[in-house]
Parts: sequence; C-alpha cells; structure tokens
Amino acid sequence: MASGAPSQSGQAAGGTEEIQGFLDAFLQDFPAPLDPESPLPWKIPSLVLSQEELEGELTELLMSFLGSRNAPPALIPSLTHAAVSQLLQKDLSEFKKPPGPEEEEDEEEEKEPVTLLDARGVAQSLFTQLWEVCSQWQKQVPPEARAPQRQWLVSTHAIRNMRRKMEDRHVVLPAFNQLFGLSDSVDRAYFAVFDGHGGVDAVRYAAAHVHVHTARRPELPAEPAVALQEAFWHTDELFLRKARRERLHSGTTGVCALIAGGTLHIAWLGDSQVILVQQGQVVKLMDPHRPERQDEKERIEALGGFVSHMDCWRVNGTLAVSRAIGDVFQKPYVSGDADAASRKLTGSEDYLLLACDGFFDFVPHEEVPGLIRSHLARHPGSGLQVAEELVAAARERGSQDNITAMVVFLRDPRELLECQVQGTRDTPADQRSGDVASGPLEPKPHTGERS
Repeated sequence: MASGAPSQSGQAAGGTEEIQGFLDAFLQDFPAPLDPESPLPWKIPSLVLSQEELEGELTELLMSFLGSRNAPPALIPSLTHAAVSQLLQKDLSEFKKPPGPEEEEDEEEEKEPVTLLDARGVAQSLFTQLWEVCSQWQKQVPPEARAPQRQWLVSTHAIRNMRRKMEDRHVVLPAFNQLFGLSDSVDRAYFAVFDGHGGVDAVRYAAAHVHVHTARRPELPAEPAVALQEAFWHTDELFLRKARRERLHSGTTGVCALIAGGTLHIAWLGDSQVILVQQGQVVKLMDPHRPERQDEKERIEALGGFVSHMDCWRVNGTLAVSRAIGDVFQKPYVSGDADAASRKLTGSEDYLLLACDGFFDFVPHEEVPGLIRSHLARHPGSGLQVAEELVAAARERGSQDNITAMVVFLRDPRELLECQVQGTRDTPADQRSGDVASGPLEPKPHTGERS
C-alpha cells in the first residue's frame, strides 16, 4: 500500500483461473500452517498490540504480504477481510500480556485499561487463519472474491530525495468496501498521503489505521466527512498511548480523500494537501494547517504556546505544522483535530492530486494542470507515469524533502487530452474558477464530544 511505483488500481476482478492459480501456488509453498517455532513470512510492527490496534495492523500485514506474492489485485481485499475478520472473532486471550510498570502508569493517568497482546503470537494465528481461508477457497472461490470492481487509474510516485530517511507513506484502496466487508449500495474508494517527521513510527501508524477507523465509524453511511475527522482523531489518541508506552516522539501530517458514491469527502491535518482539477482548472478544497495562519496562531497562544519565526514559522520554536497525529510532547498546541469538507461530483472533474509539502512548497497549485497536460500530450493520453513527472518537477525546483504525489484520475486521460485539444471555449465561466466558491464545498466543523 505504500510503494513508490506508479500503479493502476481497481483492476477488474481476477478471473477464476488467475485466482485458482494463486491459491494453488500459495498452498504448494505452504502445505500446512506454520509451526510455532517457524519464522513468520512478514515483519511484525512491534512486540505488543492493543486490542484496538489489531484490525489495522493485521490488515496492513496481510495486504503487504499478499501484494509481495503477486496475488491478483482484486483478490487481496476480499482475502484479507476474510482472514482478519475471522481471526478477530476468535478468543485471543491466550496472547494477553500483563501490563508492565510503564503501562500501569499510563492506565492510571488515562483512567482506561489497555489490553495488550503478544504481537508475534497474534501474527502466527493470522497466518494460520489465512492458510485456512485459502484452503477453503481453493475448493470453491466465493462470489465476492470474483465480483467486478470499478476501475481506477491512480499514478503514484514517492522518493526519499535528499533526506536521510523516507518518512512519507501513501495508501490506495479502490476496493474499500471489499476490504471491510461493507455490503451497502454505496461504492467507496479511499486515497491518502501521510508525511511524517521525527521518525517513521507515527506515519506508519497513520497509514495503517486511519482508513480502518473510517470504515468502522457509525457516521460513515450518513456523514462520511465526519467519519474521516473522527478517524483522524481516534488514530491520534491511540498513537499517543503507544507513544507514551514506547517513548516515541514522532508525528505525521496527512490528507485523505474518500469518494463515496457521487460525493468527494476529504480530511486533513497539517500541510499535506489535496486539490481537484475540473475541466483544466484548479478547484481549491482546503487550507493547510500552518502556524502562521491567524486562526491557528490564536488557538496556540490561547493554550499558552507561542509561534515564532526561525527559518520558517514554528510552534513553540520547533514544529512547522500546527496540527498532526502524534507529537506527544507538543500536545495540545499541535492539535490532532482534523478539518474536513465534502463536494458533490458532477462528472466533469478531471483528477485529484494528493501530495506532501515536499511537492506543494515548490509547485504552486495553478501550475499543476499545465504539467499534467504537457505529460498527457507527450504520452498519448497515458497517465500512468504522470506522478513521476510531478515529483521530478518539485525536485528540479529545489525540493530536498521527501516527495510524494498521487494523481487519482476521475476521467479517462485520453478524454482529458481530447478536451484539451478542443479547448475550453464552451466551458461556463463558473466552472473555470479556481476558487472555493466555484463548487459546493461543504466544510465540516469540529463536533466536540466524541464517542
């Protein structure tokens, strides 16, 4: 889910022969579940996991593992859901670990019991569950694993650039409903970019959990944007507990887009951004959270913090973002409350671009359509490599930061190229504006009380 290569996502479900071939090969390589002493085929994220972290961590483990074995892309979400959901229905109390002194101190401070499980034991059981599901499906593949899915063309590219570590992550989930067993009539697809700082723990955690909490929020059917907001907040709360237990100092910004039916919903923390391009024109969807924003400066100062300029504006002389997941020692000045907005889609939208500050600090919004238009003209309507070109443009203009760019096409690139050739002379003026007022953008305020 976090590779740097351009990819086409949401491919049609693999044919029966392709699925059968994968299952046969898997069971040939693993003719039986692993022995307790056998090495696991994946690296577990930590020594212990809390009960609330299980679904996100196990889903991430399994999707990455199946992807590494070249499972049919459309099979991965259904197979992952089957194995993880069946495991979570079992009694996992045998893996419960007694809290150590640090955990007991945290529980006393937070007044909430934290159930911690041995991560290796749970991961071993997950593999056994996967093996059992594969054995069942080898005899008869269920209809949901063969169901056709909407095709999405998503071009993604990410580079470490001049930084010592790669602290960006991105997530592409075109089969959101299949991954979480959602059976309503609303088709959903989820895309996200996270930009970590101070280490990789927070960014890895956010990339594994925000979409899981979104799927499980009761607000998802009626208020998807609120579900995204609450998912950010809940992910932040869980990571802060982990950070206190394990003495982690990192944080991450993030932006995500959930397309549910005919509506685009976005949520963000910090300075990672998403823009929409409609008929060749940029539509502004959001304002990034930076300390110099007047409302953010006032919020920080009202809490007793300060904003100062040292090469750039920083919170308490340290962080250059005012909202993020993590940053345990900068809470509450660096807030974990996300902003969100929704916008009805008309079918005239071209694409979304999600990217971190390593891109947007060097490539202005208004230059994006020209760069993508130029790429499509040189590559006969093929958008698969366009993110690579965007990343290269940011680097050529001086970006030394990690850079991630993700282009989610809402129309066929060949159609966009044809429209560019024809020009926009027939486009109504109100659809050419790059301002927020050009479309029905519906911001979602913070709700205060959380369940």
